Amino acid sequence: MGSRQVSEELDWRGKHVTVAGLGVSGIPAARALAARGAVVTVVNDGDDERSRAQAAELEAAGITVRLGDGATLPAGTELIVTAPGWQPDKPLFAAAAEAGVEVWGDVELAWRLRGPDAAPWLAITGTNGKTTTTRMLASILEAAGLRTAAVGNIGVSLLDAVLGDEKYDVLAVELSSYQLHWAPSVRAHSAAVLNLAPDHLDWHGSMEAYAADKGRVYEGNQVACVYNVADPLTEDLVREADVEEGCRAIGFTLGTPGPSQLGVVEGILVDRAFVENRQKNAQELAEVADVRPPAPHNIANALAAAALARAFGVEPQAVRDGLRAFRPDPHRIELVEEVGGVTYVDDSKATNTHAAEASLAAYDPIVWIAGGLAKGATFDELVEKSAKRLRGVVLIGADRALIREALARHAPEVPVVDLDRTDTGAMSEAVREAARLARPGDTVLLAPACASMDMFTNYNKRGEAFADAVRALAATGDA
Repeated sequence: MGSRQVSEELDWRGKHVTVAGLGVSGIPAARALAARGAVVTVVNDGDDERSRAQAAELEAAGITVRLGDGATLPAGTELIVTAPGWQPDKPLFAAAAEAGVEVWGDVELAWRLRGPDAAPWLAITGTNGKTTTTRMLASILEAAGLRTAAVGNIGVSLLDAVLGDEKYDVLAVELSSYQLHWAPSVRAHSAAVLNLAPDHLDWHGSMEAYAADKGRVYEGNQVACVYNVADPLTEDLVREADVEEGCRAIGFTLGTPGPSQLGVVEGILVDRAFVENRQKNAQELAEVADVRPPAPHNIANALAAAALARAFGVEPQAVRDGLRAFRPDPHRIELVEEVGGVTYVDDSKATNTHAAEASLAAYDPIVWIAGGLAKGATFDELVEKSAKRLRGVVLIGADRALIREALARHAPEVPVVDLDRTDTGAMSEAVREAARLARPGDTVLLAPACASMDMFTNYNKRGEAFADAVRALAATGDA
């Protein structure tokens, strides 16, 4: 399907649509469809107090809601619109397949409801760095004077963006593998896959299926498919994509770029892709110092964002100004404080080994605070790559033994403190133990490589507990 597909081609009046799941995507989808004359039924696995309150609001708008049964296909269903997190092997989808009923995600619905003058999408996916890169891209586009927003898997609903009153020139769109799985006809202006590492394999079933869903972001690209030179899997996905005639493969690298690449030369971010005579010429875009924090993986994020902006025609000065104006979200390699000559850094967002590896590569020497829920991960490769940087390790959380065993195999000389407690107060003790192990010039790094839910509500709360403990340490002068 072409990138100009718009809602005028779709007649929703009287169409029986089942929306799978209440919540941040299901409720706006149900309302948008009902407003266009569809006969909407919402099904939801849960039947708790919050769900009943949400159901009452939808029912007042004429929408049928069925709580406690998300498995049965309502009679007469012609289309399912699902929340992105619903796994493909759910009985509802098996029933839909048997009945020949299509399944869309909320991103697909947003794409189909775009108006005739809709803003093009610059799309970003990858295992790690999606949110930072999307927000960097939006900052660059804003610096270029364009009306834009960072949307998608980032807090702002795509449905709200495409159906709202505000008119955009271009959208910076973060897309998860879940969203891409249910978005068969999305066609971006340009797109980037930042990196690929095993993640969400319980949902996708295999690494191959996970990569294939990520690769959907390249389908139908018009100008540029941006890939990571250091991650050959991303380039493989570009080769496999069916793109518009004239669309180019654009690489980004932390090294010296070749033609049709962006990279780094003597502390300068340079473009050899969107310049005249790219065989011989390069365009300076920004300095490494303009990227905050200037950790290697964050420089890679900046290059990917710059590549998408340049594909959209943004001038070099706007790339520099946008990167200078950008401030990372909390808990993403966030400097908390320096205490007694030791730097304390919060990267609670590093909830898997791939993210933790990138974080650990940015500092040396390190006292590493790690652990939590492993989600089936193994830690040997991470520890082996990072061992030489480690001054010491403090382990917390339910699955800390897995990291301790990897350390025993690959870094037996590194001192390890194993905190046998999973209450939230363990973080204060972890910070005190890390301070004891650290020397002036070291970095104490919270990069857990694990999910947080064994001890905290989410990674934000874990990061806040770390920052509070560091500030308490500074206040007492115990460092």
